[in-house]
Amino acid sequence: MKKISFWTLFILAIAALVMAACGQAAAPTQAPAAPAATQEASGQETKSDQPLKFVYVSPSPLGVNDFLIMGQTGLEQAGDQYGAQTKVLEAEDPTTREENVRAAVSDGANIVIVLGFEFADIIPKVAAESTNTQFLIVDQCIDNPPANVHCAVFKEYEAAFLVGAVAASLSETGHVGAISALDIPFLHRYTDGFAEGAKYVKPDIEVSTLWIGSDVTAFSDPARAKEQALAMAADGADHIFAAGAASNLGIFEAAKEKKFFTYGVDVNQCPSAPGFVVENLIKRVDTAIIESVDKIMAGSKENLLVYGLAEKGIGLVALTTDKPEDSQCEIMKHPEVIEQVKEIQQKIISGEIKIEDPMFKK
Repeated sequence: MKKISFWTLFILAIAALVMAACGQAAAPTQAPAAPAATQEASGQETKSDQPLKFVYVSPSPLGVNDFLIMGQTGLEQAGDQYGAQTKVLEAEDPTTREENVRAAVSDGANIVIVLGFEFADIIPKVAAESTNTQFLIVDQCIDNPPANVHCAVFKEYEAAFLVGAVAASLSETGHVGAISALDIPFLHRYTDGFAEGAKYVKPDIEVSTLWIGSDVTAFSDPARAKEQALAMAADGADHIFAAGAASNLGIFEAAKEKKFFTYGVDVNQCPSAPGFVVENLIKRVDTAIIESVDKIMAGSKENLLVYGLAEKGIGLVALTTDKPEDSQCEIMKHPEVIEQVKEIQQKIISGEIKIEDPMFKK
């Protein structure tokens, strides 16, 4: 592990879990100057007549991409909380990402928020040149972040444990499985967490794991993912966790054809295959942004902010959304399983159930 940076692996894996789409948001309002703690932390000399400005730079157009839209939601809620002007800048192509980050700084943003691996090379460079601006990277981090760069990342393995518990509880064949993109340490946070949760509920259950490919194209190869899912289903798995980003669409197609159940990641993917998607590993990007902005505004010197079940940064649809009954998720037909998984979640939060981060397993 020492030869390969944690964040190098993290960035490679996250590449898949961010998908593209389109849109824009901005709602400028007059706001007070930054609190003294924030001014001291950033070195800014904010005048009382200057409003706070928070800018979210998306790696691609928002469109109907719920994952990226959650970034906009978090921005707007943080803006409302602090009376800050907010703006979304959407990169139309890779060449405009750095331009947009620099434009946010030039526009006087107090905090620049970015989402995804695409900014891994951009933020270190711009942050070093813009020490009066605070930067928040969500869903990834960089090596040795400077004082004005903060990272918000997630404990995916905790929510994956819950997904595995649901799958094992509902399986009729006694065989469940997980399909992810690449066999790298970071993605074992999904597959290993799933297997642990399944075996916690049913120690004798059979758990299979398949990998879609050997390079980054595995994150957007629904055809290959479908083949893997069909093979796993033919082998007896009746509940399959799909952790392959855009490749998940192939797994959902296979589920509809062969009538097995599946699970999504990052956002609610139940509407992608109604009747076949049971639950989802949800990342609350909006929550992470709001709470991270709180810490930055309070002058926190923390560079790495980690969100798990306890912090309500990750979870399941049935446990994290306001109206899970509208989710189209099959889990809502099984209230007894929801209650069971609530108890498991509480045991993880309390420490009664200890889950080792697969990234650091020896």
